[in-house]
Amino acid sequence: MDRLKQYRLVGFLEGISYILLLGIAVPVKYIGGNDLGVKLLGMPHGILFMAYIAYSIHFYDKQNWKTSLLFYAFLASLLPFGTIYFDLKVLKPLAQKQT
Repeated sequence: MDRLKQYRLVGFLEGISYILLLGIAVPVKYIGGNDLGVKLLGMPHGILFMAYIAYSIHFYDKQNWKTSLLFYAFLASLLPFGTIYFDLKVLKPLAQKQT
């Protein structure tokens, strides 16, 4: 699997884990008093987040991305659905150009 496919997969998984964490686990913790979901999803999400940032920096460095594109990748990692949107608008067209 090439790096761009890996980056896209990590971005997708990071986005899903973020949505699950914010949409289900955190409300259950604070409304229902059960923090099991946060414990189960927190660490994987953190690892995926760091991997997404590392891939973003890698592509900025190796693919000569503009600083603004790196900024948008970072911003996408902070917003729910952001990495999925970034994938559809930036990474998918980039992957299609490579094939």
